[in-house]
Amino acid sequence: MNQTLQRLIQPQQINFFGDERGRGGGGLNPRIILGLLIIVGSLIYNWLSTTSYQNEFTGRKQTLALATPQEEIALGLQSTPQMIRESGGLSRDAAGRALVERVGSRLISSTAARETPYQFKFHLLADPQTVNAFALPGGQIFITEALFRRLKSEDQLAGVLGHEMGHVVGRHSNEQMASTRLWSGIAQGLGVMASDGHGNSGAQIAQMVAQWRVMKFSRDDESESDALGVRFMMQAGYNPEALIGVMEILAQVSGGANRSDFMSSHPNPANRMEHIRDVIARERARR
Repeated sequence: MNQTLQRLIQPQQINFFGDERGRGGGGLNPRIILGLLIIVGSLIYNWLSTTSYQNEFTGRKQTLALATPQEEIALGLQSTPQMIRESGGLSRDAAGRALVERVGSRLISSTAARETPYQFKFHLLADPQTVNAFALPGGQIFITEALFRRLKSEDQLAGVLGHEMGHVVGRHSNEQMASTRLWSGIAQGLGVMASDGHGNSGAQIAQMVAQWRVMKFSRDDESESDALGVRFMMQAGYNPEALIGVMEILAQVSGGANRSDFMSSHPNPANRMEHIRDVIARERARR
């Protein structure tokens, strides 16, 4: 998920107790009671405020914070101007912008994405330093010049854009909102329960556990989007092996293909290459 969206949806940590200690040696520590209340409240709020959805693209049942695609579209359109400003505006390369739009349009028109209500639009951003591509809820998709200039073919561009389309139809940002809210609430309750009244080490440990859990969701999202990107590429007539070439570029940029997945929101490029090869083989076997 884009870091700006994460800041918008990340709940703030609340210190409920400070230095207060439990009273009544024979009774249940008030911190335990309050921690349990926070956890139960988070679970109830999640149940009441989320929507269950069977995703036709992924085959998974999801828990979503936003009930309808229209709400996702509205959030994405609201956030788009800020994303463009933070990346130095749109690229001045008219030919590059046209290529991004043309490849994106071909992917949409050739796949089931065209049957969704999402308002897909593809943007080439002026940022020459940050190697990145990302999607907002509802269909706004971005690629920076720094990544665009490193791509060697139209097929690789299709791989990048198809991957980001996968995030949109997979409703990953929406799902992340619900997951982040739930696990942050649980972590807050665990932090209160683990606190000894003299420090916040318990809260820090609980937040680390929650952060790892949300990052695991994000790594799964990336793998799922790689698979959807391969499917979209093949349906649009692009060479799916080109997405492996994109992973090689990312490996070079990130300093190597063998870094650890632990505490990372993305699988390492080497693992992604292996996964993409497996997906390509399965997709070809189904044809």
